[in-house]
Amino acid sequence: MKARELFNRRVPVTEQAFAELVLWEVSEPVPGSAHCYKYRLAFVVAGACVLRYDNEAGKGDHKHVRGKQLKYRFASVDKLVADFFEDMRRWRNENSND
Repeated sequence: MKARELFNRRVPVTEQAFAELVLWEVSEPVPGSAHCYKYRLAFVVAGACVLRYDNEAGKGDHKHVRGKQLKYRFASVDKLVADFFEDMRRWRNENSND
């Protein structure tokens, strides 16, 4: 099976902020992950990525928050997106000037 793009969307959040969500279904797990998805979910404010979830080859599932890389436990695509939007909501609440 060839990789199949499931979604690739840019979602405006404010005039200065947007979320970008990219998800592919792949034939074999990306090294470091145990599922057949390759993803990148990013929240960008004023040109800077302030939150990112991804599963870069060799690093597995993780997220970048406040300059730190943290492990992320992937359960499903729906949970991934929900967790990302919850972290994005939390970031916006803590940084109300976005």
